[in-house]
Amino acid sequence: MSEIQGVEEDDSGAVLRAVGRQIKLWREAAGMKQVELGAAIGYGEELVSAVERARRIPRPEFLDKTDEVVGAGGKIAAMKKDVAEARYPKKVRDLAKLERKAGELGAYGNHNMHGLLQTEEYTRALFEMRRPTYSEDEIERHVAARLARQEIIEQRPAPMLTFVQEEVTLRRPLGGRMVLRRQLEHLLEIGQLRHVQIQVMPTDREDHAGMGGELQLLKLRDGTTVGHWEAQLSNRLISNPKEVQILEMRYGIIRAHALTPRESLAFIEKLRGEM
Repeated sequence: MSEIQGVEEDDSGAVLRAVGRQIKLWREAAGMKQVELGAAIGYGEELVSAVERARRIPRPEFLDKTDEVVGAGGKIAAMKKDVAEARYPKKVRDLAKLERKAGELGAYGNHNMHGLLQTEEYTRALFEMRRPTYSEDEIERHVAARLARQEIIEQRPAPMLTFVQEEVTLRRPLGGRMVLRRQLEHLLEIGQLRHVQIQVMPTDREDHAGMGGELQLLKLRDGTTVGHWEAQLSNRLISNPKEVQILEMRYGIIRAHALTPRESLAFIEKLRGEM
């Protein structure tokens, strides 16, 4: 994984510019040039420059070492939390915050595995096939952001998580057959958790309420329910009660027409055995 990751233009830029300015000020106060700081902390001069110009996101160890070398007394190291949040695209941070507030989450996926269910290999394959192509830094940033969202699975108190996946998403070998096999094994493992239910929507169903595309519903702990929808270049949070009600109705029908969780795990086990 790249030591320092790329930056997207969103509100994280202000945080990174502030961090970069502080590093530059402390470096200059210590009487060091960029090349000298880089040599002292194990990075190249160009990377130190990129961090100071907010063109790259420093990893925690970069901040810790810099803090020690320039004698900042913990002031640079204390920025790790802010930098960690800035590491991820804004839309991912916003969605992750909502997911952490959810007491119940339901999602229907029709073209690939839902992000909360993906293995790292599967996630990486998805971002590597994006067009226009992402740089290596961008791929690392997006992969890290998606995997960070999966912390909700181990969150306590545990939210109720339900997923309905189209059969085709379990058969399409994105990233290769071995990536898919490990993805299926991951589903079998997660599906054993008491607060997680995974259902499969067979392709042969003649009636289907999910023809409008993928959807996600989040029932927050304060009683509010919101929907989330993403397709191509669009990313939308749905809070209008009438629209949320429609999504809830559709998701309920989708779940009713899918295989039961027990039948679904058996189906996934069968597919894994065929590979």
